[in-house]
Amino acid sequence: MELEIQDISKSLDRIYTLDKVSIQVKDQEFVAVLGPSGCGKSTLLNIVSGLIPPDQGRILIGGEDWTGRTGRVSYMQQNDLLLPSRNILDNVIVPLLLKGIKKNRARDVAHSFFADFGLEGFEGYYPDQLSGGMRQRAALLRTYLFASDILLLDEPFVSLDAITRRKMQLWLRDIRINYPSSVLFVTHDIDEALILADRVYVFSARPARVIYQLDVTAIRGDEHSYNSAKLEILNKLM
Repeated sequence: MELEIQDISKSLDRIYTLDKVSIQVKDQEFVAVLGPSGCGKSTLLNIVSGLIPPDQGRILIGGEDWTGRTGRVSYMQQNDLLLPSRNILDNVIVPLLLKGIKKNRARDVAHSFFADFGLEGFEGYYPDQLSGGMRQRAALLRTYLFASDILLLDEPFVSLDAITRRKMQLWLRDIRINYPSSVLFVTHDIDEALILADRVYVFSARPARVIYQLDVTAIRGDEHSYNSAKLEILNKLM
């Protein structure tokens, strides 16, 4: 499903945060947004998800105006937000229950994804019994089950240690082969963006504007071009 962010502007508490930001996520494309801290990346995801309205601009999904409307896209924030009183299977089924699916059926549906998401055998475990990477896998599966065609991911691996973060990046890249979605991914990590994304948008400092765009598919596998692109992005962020 295609997502279009058209000329979005937003002020929060009298601070001009987003300045006419336009981004396109094509069907089943992975788009990463890079930018300095506090520039408005998470605010943009909140607008796309419908949690807050923009001051200006539109959010189009499949050509339909979804500006200010919730319930259409999946949104995974930085914290996994797993419920400590529920085991992992019952955490994952929450979006299915909200859709009106009966608990036993919801458990069957969710469980069918556990092997591919690396969670098989941990259905009865509770969040505090799992590693950070496992918790993020569960949170991502829960996100996917809410709406699988468009995912908003707000730095989902930022709290993980460097080794676990790289493992999760490679796992997410690989799992998209079998579970393709249109993804808008916010990150501070240039390497993460280049590993995962098909295209990268670079934001300026607040108020955020798109100051650079890169087609990663055109340079993938070319080490020289990769290093040059990384240096160019770094220069844009300085």
